[in-house]
Amino acid sequence: MHQKLITILGPTACGKTALAAALAVRLGQDNPSAPGEIISADSRQVYRRMDIGTGKDLADYAVKVKKNVVTENAPSESVLHVRYHLIDICEPGTKYNLFQYQQDFLSAYEDICRRGAQPILCGGTGLYIESVLKGYALSPVPQNAELRARLEGKSLDELTLMLAELKARNGSAMHNRTDVDTAQRAIRAIEIEEYNLHTPTSERQFPQIPYVIVGVSIDRELRRERISQRLRARLDEGMIDEVRALLDSGIPADDLIYYGLEYKFVTEYVIGRVGYDEMFRRLEIAIHQFAKRQMTWFRGMERRGFTIHWIDGALPMDEKVDCIMELTNH
Repeated sequence: MHQKLITILGPTACGKTALAAALAVRLGQDNPSAPGEIISADSRQVYRRMDIGTGKDLADYAVKVKKNVVTENAPSESVLHVRYHLIDICEPGTKYNLFQYQQDFLSAYEDICRRGAQPILCGGTGLYIESVLKGYALSPVPQNAELRARLEGKSLDELTLMLAELKARNGSAMHNRTDVDTAQRAIRAIEIEEYNLHTPTSERQFPQIPYVIVGVSIDRELRRERISQRLRARLDEGMIDEVRALLDSGIPADDLIYYGLEYKFVTEYVIGRVGYDEMFRRLEIAIHQFAKRQMTWFRGMERRGFTIHWIDGALPMDEKVDCIMELTNH
């Protein structure tokens, strides 16, 4: 039986992971037979060893809870570990895609439902979220070596123009365009559009899943402040060393640049294309722009018929959890 999927979305740095984990714990406290489990909706957290740059924040899944009984020498808090899915499931350098995400999501969701737990979808990749809530039927698109050879050497502007023309011919408004900021990503998008243009495909059925969507809203200035603070913290925590280690393990620089944002700009710094200050400035701007694009996507979801219940990300955690419990009738 398909259980209602609680979906928590919002822009980067709004605190949605910590909220989802706190909700999961509250659900388990109220009903120990149906604790919450989190399914990630993040297109980069699927990769192993890409931890700091993708913002996995795995510490958020360890939630401190107050004990009911406190003895003189016993701590007043304990830590509960929330189970999560679709994080660390593939190797860096591979190209995870929307079709794979749908398959992996469905496997995790059905496993959680079978065990009687409460599935919570949480993330900021709007395309991934929309694809499972709306039940997009997709077919896997193989690589086209001949097409890739023809496109090799073309500029990003040329590729973007080709993609726009193909999309117009296909009447397509749906492909992984959340961060088409490199030639590699644009070529993959062209490959998908070409395939759909010339190959009749029998669409794979994706089940309709009941859901409720909660959006975490955050004041734009506070969001900008948090993004900048978090970027500095991640650099202090070793994000540059993380990228160096990935390069040293044999992953080509272009493959890391393909992942965009932190991996694009930090890799360019590590291989000597830009200096530290330029890397920081360009990356900070890119993350702010990314957060704006996320919000644009979520507003677009509302125009496409999704109801998103927005809650204030600045509220105390208990109040935010209370809001969601009330919305979901728990």
